[in-house]
Amino acid sequence: MTHPVDVHVGKRIRHRRWLVGMTQQQLAEKVGIKFQQIQKYETGANRVSASRLWDIADALDVSVGFFFNGIDTDQPMEPEAETVPGDILGDKEALDLVRSYYAIPEHQRRRLFELARVLSDVA
Repeated sequence: MTHPVDVHVGKRIRHRRWLVGMTQQQLAEKVGIKFQQIQKYETGANRVSASRLWDIADALDVSVGFFFNGIDTDQPMEPEAETVPGDILGDKEALDLVRSYYAIPEHQRRRLFELARVLSDVA
């Protein structure tokens, strides 16, 4: 059975990989492993060692701590616990939207954010 922390870390790897527009193959090449191993990490089927997580963080240009963001440390993790509501990190459309959002220049992005906030308040 997979551990919820391994699943969470795998989702965060996938999330960051999508945000930077990198394929599993490209990440695997940067880390020096086969893409199938990246697939196993992203699903939580295989646990990522500390040294491998360090290499992945370097390849994705984030700190190792990034992969643990969002874990609720006040609640004990149970094997079937849902760590991300609705698995937003696994939603291709949501990740494409976030990637596109960050490709917009900052001043325009801020205005788009405010528009989205107003629209969500009205909905």
